[in-house]
Amino acid sequence: MTSFLGSHIRRSRLLGSGALLLMSLCLPASLWAQASYPSRNITVINPWPPGGPADIVARPIFAKLAERLGQPVVIENKAGANGVIGSTQVARAQPDGHTLLFSHVGPIAISPSMEKDFPYNSVRDFEPITQIVSAPTVLLVRADMPVKTFQELIAYAKQRPGKLSYGSVGPGSTTHLAGEMLQSAAGISILHVPYKGAAPVLTDLIGGQIDMAFINISGAIPNIESGKLRGLAVSTLRRSSLLPQLPAIAEVYPGYEVNSWYGLMAPAGTPKAIVNRLQSEVAQILKLPEVMQVLRTGGLDAEGTTPEVYAAKIKSDLARWNAVLKATGLAVNP
Repeated sequence: MTSFLGSHIRRSRLLGSGALLLMSLCLPASLWAQASYPSRNITVINPWPPGGPADIVARPIFAKLAERLGQPVVIENKAGANGVIGSTQVARAQPDGHTLLFSHVGPIAISPSMEKDFPYNSVRDFEPITQIVSAPTVLLVRADMPVKTFQELIAYAKQRPGKLSYGSVGPGSTTHLAGEMLQSAAGISILHVPYKGAAPVLTDLIGGQIDMAFINISGAIPNIESGKLRGLAVSTLRRSSLLPQLPAIAEVYPGYEVNSWYGLMAPAGTPKAIVNRLQSEVAQILKLPEVMQVLRTGGLDAEGTTPEVYAAKIKSDLARWNAVLKATGLAVNP
């Protein structure tokens, strides 16, 4: 009797194993990939130095993602070449969802037009997962400038072609290109003054050495609230939840957008089921009150877009920045 029972159990186990094997063979590859994902640690490459603005966004979100996926999510800082080194590493990684890129507008949409023999194609070599946040900049003017609104600034600049100046954190930066786009959209002429960082830009703007600048919203708010500088508009397509009283420049010049966004991407060929799951998880994480508070404190607006919307955003930004860079003489690629 015992022998019969043991044989029956063994046969049942074998049949069960066989059934599982048969199921795995019959399931579409995408569903099997989703069912078994993730099978080990996930590495998210952050192409910027540790302790910077990117970490403010990345760490709380990927800590929550690890909880939801049941596997560690390790952030690896791989800085260099304005984000290109880390992005290149992900472009060449295995497309199994275990190596991801904490993507940024710079290395994805701006740098490809500025360097010859660029190491990756932002559309061909990645799978967009989701745009995580928008990072607006604020158009600030010195407090004693006799303008109170964005429209008044444009009229004032048109009356003084080449007389007003704007500061940026360096050639080819979003703060530089924001000014170039404004000149083109508004038909004005303003002088670009490059600096090596936002701090000296703010110092000279407060001191009256320059007339205006585009500054990250988290750096702009304290100076607006103190009365040291005047905020006139934001650079994203819609108004910022932190400064709702300021119009978006796009309200006056439709299509104007300078968005220093962060997102999540995977190597090209990553199964669609994995991409969709990651998008869904991140979108839900962005709705958590504690995460929303961290982002809000950093002056960031949560997005959580679909892969398709994010892909369209990347393509649009590539075309926009290439056109701007050509106009400034910084573009080296067609």
